[in-house]
Amino acid sequence: MAALAQSANGKINYKNEILSGLTVALALVPEAVAFAFVAGVDPLVGLYAAFIVGLITSAIGGRPGMISGATGALAVVMVSLVASHGVAYLFATVVLMGILQIGAGLLRLGKFVRMIPHPVMLGFVNGLAIVIFLAQLPQFKTVATAEEAAVWMQGADLYLMIGLVALTMAIIYFTPKLTKAFPAPLAAILTVSLIAIGFGLETKTVGDMASVAGGLPQFHIPTVPLNFETLQVIFPYALILASIGLIESLMTLQLVDEVTETHGHSNRECVAQGTANIVTGFFGGMGGCAMIGQSMINVNSGGRSRISGLSAAIFLLIFILFGSSLIEMIPIAALTGVMFMVVIGTFAWSSFRIIRKIPKSDAFVLVLVSGLTVIFDLAIAVAAGIIVSALVFAWESAVRIRARKYVDDKGVKHYEIYGPLFFGSVKAFNEKFDPKADPQVVIIDFMESRVTDHSGIEAINKIAERYQREGKELHLRHLSPDCQTLLKKANFIVDVNVMEDPEYGVAMDNPPL
Repeated sequence: MAALAQSANGKINYKNEILSGLTVALALVPEAVAFAFVAGVDPLVGLYAAFIVGLITSAIGGRPGMISGATGALAVVMVSLVASHGVAYLFATVVLMGILQIGAGLLRLGKFVRMIPHPVMLGFVNGLAIVIFLAQLPQFKTVATAEEAAVWMQGADLYLMIGLVALTMAIIYFTPKLTKAFPAPLAAILTVSLIAIGFGLETKTVGDMASVAGGLPQFHIPTVPLNFETLQVIFPYALILASIGLIESLMTLQLVDEVTETHGHSNRECVAQGTANIVTGFFGGMGGCAMIGQSMINVNSGGRSRISGLSAAIFLLIFILFGSSLIEMIPIAALTGVMFMVVIGTFAWSSFRIIRKIPKSDAFVLVLVSGLTVIFDLAIAVAAGIIVSALVFAWESAVRIRARKYVDDKGVKHYEIYGPLFFGSVKAFNEKFDPKADPQVVIIDFMESRVTDHSGIEAINKIAERYQREGKELHLRHLSPDCQTLLKKANFIVDVNVMEDPEYGVAMDNPPL
C-alpha cells in the first residue's frame, strides 16, 4: 500500500476514497454511454470498457487517483472501423492496441512525455476542457427517436434543464465552504436527483439515453480471420488508438501529479493501460485511456489512492448488475452540471493572463494545440505542438552561435565559439571563419559550445579542408568527451588536431606553438 496517496496523518481516508469513487462512477455512466454511441456500438460495450479499464489501471497503474475508461478521443477514431468492418474488428484492434502500449512501456517510452513543452501542456488542458464542454451541449437537446432527430430544447424544458444545471453547480461551489466531509459533486447529484424525483419534474434522465442494465462481461476471442489481411486492416487503427491513449493518459498523469504534488510512474502506466485494453478487448469492451474530467472529479472529491479508482469501477459494475433502475432515474442535468464544473476547474484560465507576457511562439503553440484538440484529436494536436516548439527552439539556437576572435602574442588566431553547433547553426558557424586572411596557426575553442550532430561534425570537417587548402594549421580545443566520441565515429576525412586540455582530461595530440 506504499504507493497509495495518504492523508496528512499518514493514513488513508477510506470514507473519502469510497465516496469519491461513487461520485466518479455516477459521472462515468452517461459518458460511457455517450462515447459508445459515438463509436457506433452498444452502450454496454462502453460501460464494460469503463469498468475493466478503470479496474485494471487503478490496481496496477502508475498514477493512484487517476481514472481511466472509455473516452471520446478514442471513440471518434473507432467509428469508421466499426462502420466498415463491424464490432468484432474493433475488439481485435483494441487487443492489438494494448499490445503496442505494453511494448511502449517495456521500452520505457513513457519518459518522453517529459519532453512535452509547457505551452503544449496548457493547450492540451484547454483543448480538452473545451471538448468536455462541447460534449455536454447535446444534453440540451430533446431525446432522439427512430422517427425524429434530436432538436434543441425550448420553453419550460430548457429553463428547467438550465435551472437544475445551475443548482448542481451552485451546490458543488458552496458545499466545500460548509463542509469537506462529503464530496461536493456527490452531494449535488443526490440533492438534484431527490428534488427531481420528489417533485416529479419532467426532465431528461440517464434512462432516456439508454438502459444500463446488463450482466457480467463474458470472455470471447474476437471472431475475425487470423491472417495478414486482418492485420492490415486493424494495425493502422491500433497504432493511432495506442498513441492517442498513451498521450492522453501520460499528460493526464502529469496534470494529476501537479494537482496532488506527488509523482506518478509513466512507464508503469503504459503497461497498465496496455494490459487493461487487452483484457477489455477479450471481454467485449471498446477500450479506453485516462479521462481528465473524471480524474479531476476524483481528485477534487478527495480521491488520492487506488481505492477511489477501484471503488469507481466496482460501483459501476454494481450499477450494471443491480442498480440500473436507480441510476436511470438520475437527471442528466445533475451530471451535466458536474461536468461543467470540471470544465471550469480544468481550463487553465491563467493562460489568458500570461498569453501577452510569454514569447509569441509559445502563445501560438498554446492556441494551436487547443484548436487542433477540438478540431481533430489529441495526437495530432500534441504532435503539431511539439514539432512547432522544436522548430522554434532550433531556429533560436541557430542564431545564438557566436565567435569571439583575437590574435595572441605568438601570432595565433583564436576563435572562441559560443552556442550549440548543429544542423541549424552550421551556416552561421561557417561564415565566421576567413582561412585566406587568417595567420598560419588557428585554434577553435569549444569551451562554451557543443557539437551535437553529424551536421556539426561535417561543418568542422569542411572548415578543416579550407584551412588545409591554404596550407595552414587548425587545432580544436575544449572539445567535451562526447564531442570527441562523435568525431572518432565520423572517421574524419581531414586530420584535425585536438589540443590537450587538462581540465577535461582529453589528449589526442599537442600542436607545436
